[in-house]
Amino acid sequence: MNQALQEKIESEQFRKDKAEFEVGDSVRIHTKVVEGDKERIQIFSGVVIGRRGRGLNETFTVRRISYGEGVERVFPLHSPRVDKIEVERKGYVRRAKLTYLRKRLGKGATLVREKEGKAGTAAPAAPSTPAAKA
Repeated sequence: MNQALQEKIESEQFRKDKAEFEVGDSVRIHTKVVEGDKERIQIFSGVVIGRRGRGLNETFTVRRISYGEGVERVFPLHSPRVDKIEVERKGYVRRAKLTYLRKRLGKGATLVREKEGKAGTAAPAAPSTPAAKA
C-alpha cells in the first residue's frame, strides 16, 4: 500500500510535456528565478554531457563555455523550476557521458557532430575503371 501511495504522489509531480533530448544535444533550459518578490525566466544554454537517475529523481548535466571558463549545471528533469527545455541542435555521440569535453579548449569543447539524415547525403563514388580515369 505504501508503494502505491508513493507512486500516486510521484505521478502528480512528473513533467507534463515530455522532454525529448539526448546526450550530445545542444539545449536551452528556461529556468524560473526568484528575486525578492519577482519571478523571471533565465536561459542556460549548452551541451548535454550526461543524464542519470530514473523516475522523479532523473537529472541531466549541461555544460557551456562562459568567458573562456567551463560552466556545468545539473538540472532535475521534473523540477517545477525548469520551465521549458528547447533542443537547438541534435548531436551524434557514441557515449553515454561526455566528460571528455572538460579537457578540451576553444571550439573543440562545444563541438559535437550533428546528426545526419538517413537519405544518402554522401557524394557519389568516383568511377574505378581505368577507362573512366583517362
